[in-house]
Amino acid sequence: MSVRYAGKARRGAAAVLLAVGLTLVATGCGGEGDQKNDRPASSPTTPKASDSNKETQTQEPAEVLASLKGQKGLELSINVAERDAGGFLTIKGRLTNTAGSATIIPAQTAGDETEVVKHGNSLGGATLVDSVGKKRYYVLRDTDGRPLTTTGMPSLGAGKSIAVFMQFPAPPVSTTEVSFQLPTFEPGTIKLS
Repeated sequence: MSVRYAGKARRGAAAVLLAVGLTLVATGCGGEGDQKNDRPASSPTTPKASDSNKETQTQEPAEVLASLKGQKGLELSINVAERDAGGFLTIKGRLTNTAGSATIIPAQTAGDETEVVKHGNSLGGATLVDSVGKKRYYVLRDTDGRPLTTTGMPSLGAGKSIAVFMQFPAPPVSTTEVSFQLPTFEPGTIKLS
């Protein structure tokens, strides 16, 4: 009888341990879930508000390096052209719809390269021309062929604008001025820092 009693005791102990373990797991998961739900409700509202304030501040820099007019009331204002230590040149600005009605951003702004076009609407067709060095610089692409630029811009409502960026290989430090070109927009000259 002692063997039979020992087997029942082991099974009973295993059942109790399993029940306690499951209770702890359920309590642990439930507690973390509640904390996670509490955090997004309170935390992101503050950062999002400050992020949007930061965007508003960066959306309207004091200096406009170039302003290019496009089709259907679209206007591109370039505010930043900065080199970084990695050998890249990042251009930032705002694309604004100055027309009285919503405007679809032309598909031509993505350029005509198959790898770029297959990733959707973008500013992948942008180029920089260094007339002194006699070179043309294209928007950089990642290993999957996606352009390193703002993407997914189907349309803009009347009077609306969005922040945009494009990343290029940096021209030599001796190059202080380039011509910026984007399909369907007039070209503009940008002074580099």
